[in-house]
Amino acid sequence: MKKESIADDTKSEESIAIDATDLRILDQLQRDASLSNHDLAGVVHTSPATCLRRVKRLVDAGVVERRVAILSPERLGAGLTAFAEVSLDRQGAEHIQAFEARAVAEGAVQQCHRVSPGPDLMLVLCVADMAAYHALVQRLFTQDANVRNVKTFFSTHRAKFETRVPLPLPA
Repeated sequence: MKKESIADDTKSEESIAIDATDLRILDQLQRDASLSNHDLAGVVHTSPATCLRRVKRLVDAGVVERRVAILSPERLGAGLTAFAEVSLDRQGAEHIQAFEARAVAEGAVQQCHRVSPGPDLMLVLCVADMAAYHALVQRLFTQDANVRNVKTFFSTHRAKFETRVPLPLPA
């Protein structure tokens, strides 16, 4: 049984060996993380003790970052999704980090990525409506003297939304 080696940037520079059983566990956790350990073990064809030990190892290694419920923004009144390209006047590390800190502290910012080439950052925003978007713009962009330009695109239809990470095929 071949073991993949996956580098872990969040917890350490060491890598963790991932085998076919780990891949089955990870695949199933991405599909439904609410399964009990007993049920998960049954689905991935291992004993509950082995399954629990492996899940703990994957969590401790940072391979599993967290387990969450995925909610419907539309049913909760947050149906406007926007993608914002943000360009800063000053691109020094401290300036980018300062803007990132403000962005990630904002609840409406679902994702924040440094990108290249083009703008300095891309943000995925989820707000209730245009009024909420305008308030966010005032807080996050207008009040920051380092924000040079913001170009925002609004989603008119979501054809796909997936949180799963593609896993390597077991050998």
